[in-house]
Amino acid sequence: MFAQIALGTALLVANLMVMAVAALLLEVGFRRAHPWLLSEPQRPKLLIMLIGVGMWVLAVVTVGVWSWAATLHWLGAFATREESLYFALEAFTTLGLGDVVPAREWRILAVMTAVNGFLSFGLLTALLVEALRQVRLAQLENRRHR
Repeated sequence: MFAQIALGTALLVANLMVMAVAALLLEVGFRRAHPWLLSEPQRPKLLIMLIGVGMWVLAVVTVGVWSWAATLHWLGAFATREESLYFALEAFTTLGLGDVVPAREWRILAVMTAVNGFLSFGLLTALLVEALRQVRLAQLENRRHR
């Protein structure tokens, strides 16, 4: 049990670090694109930004899912990579169909997979909304000073 908690905690921390680095890289990208985002036409650029950040969120979540799937497969919790990936996706999204479940000895780690997914979607959604809000506010402020 303690080994699962330790391994699950390590994976959670690693995934949080990936999200933090990705957020910093996103901020650098926004700073570089800031003058372009503020210039006219603004609304299409907001749409492009939304698509870009959505793809960024998808990439970060994909890294998290694959890290859990690889770990679960390496531990032998599932017979195939496909089952490991399917379970990790199902747990990350907290879908919980229950058609593929790990052996009893891995269920704490399985729950930690869902915790990681829940945390990831929450944090990444908050970052997405804040990024859109900041850009839109800057666009409106830029318009007002013309």
